[in-house]
Amino acid sequence: MSGAPEMREETWERSAGPAPTTVTVLGEAVVDLVPEPDGRYAAHPGGSPLNVAVGLARLGVPTRLLARFSTSALGRRLREHAAANGVDLRHAVDAAEPATLAVVSVTDDGNAGYDFYVEGTADWAWQPNELAAVLAQRGIVHAGSLAVFLPPGADRVGAALRAARDHGMIISLDPNIRPGLLGAPAEARARVDHLVRHAHVVKASSEDVDWLYPGETVEQVLHHWYDLGVTLGVVTLGPRGAVARSGNRLLRQATPAVEVVDTIGAGDAFTAGLLAVLSRSGAGPAWPDDEISAALRYAVAVAAATCARTGADPPHRDELPGPPTDSSGRPPDGTYR
Repeated sequence: MSGAPEMREETWERSAGPAPTTVTVLGEAVVDLVPEPDGRYAAHPGGSPLNVAVGLARLGVPTRLLARFSTSALGRRLREHAAANGVDLRHAVDAAEPATLAVVSVTDDGNAGYDFYVEGTADWAWQPNELAAVLAQRGIVHAGSLAVFLPPGADRVGAALRAARDHGMIISLDPNIRPGLLGAPAEARARVDHLVRHAHVVKASSEDVDWLYPGETVEQVLHHWYDLGVTLGVVTLGPRGAVARSGNRLLRQATPAVEVVDTIGAGDAFTAGLLAVLSRSGAGPAWPDDEISAALRYAVAVAAATCARTGADPPHRDELPGPPTDSSGRPPDGTYR
């Protein structure tokens, strides 16, 4: 992994543009048990794919979620949450298995950790007929997190993504690494690299990259993904924003200042913001630099808004401010770079 792409500094340019194409999100819906100030736990809808789907729908993007919802009380709550936020669930599956649980811990600085209860739960028992119909359509398919790793369904999810690409769909991937469930990094890295070969867009956090590719810089990993065929690779850097690679160019985006309540769902909110802009482009997967820059800026704004409130609660489109430009059309210093 090597290479020194050209560095570019971008300005904010965003227009209404064409109507967004549909985004299909494939993966798990999880119950997050989040600690309350009194020490008790409250159940909240979660899971990276569900969070991304809700985030996209709140941003005005037509979104369908292909998930296996438990028919238990907790599973029904997850389904109701998605439906109440305008997510299309016509191809979602009603499953007899129990819902997956994630027990959340939050550090003093707002960073979230997770302990998962996944044995025998609904999210990993995919059958081929459950994945066939929706993935033969057009638009963007986003997948990732535990659904692309955990057996017995992970291999079927991977095959569905390859089939979707063959049908002309744009494939987006977020590995969203959960080390406690994945064994050795080398095995997970081999699986991620296999999936990356079939993706147009790959987004990961710097923590994901550090665990998957120890000793490699973010820039080296982005170059590695580019060599595997990725059109747009993005790594989020927490409070330092994000860096992306498109072709031989690196684009960097700072994060707006925000008082962090917690980081639950922040990465998923970033993904929703990124895909919300890309879904409105007629150029995909060959996005020009200005559209990628706009997508990065919108993504960090969506993630920052999510960090400013409790839990995975991404903003609605009308909650986000317009682009912060001065009369020259450039962003003011210290806001976006």
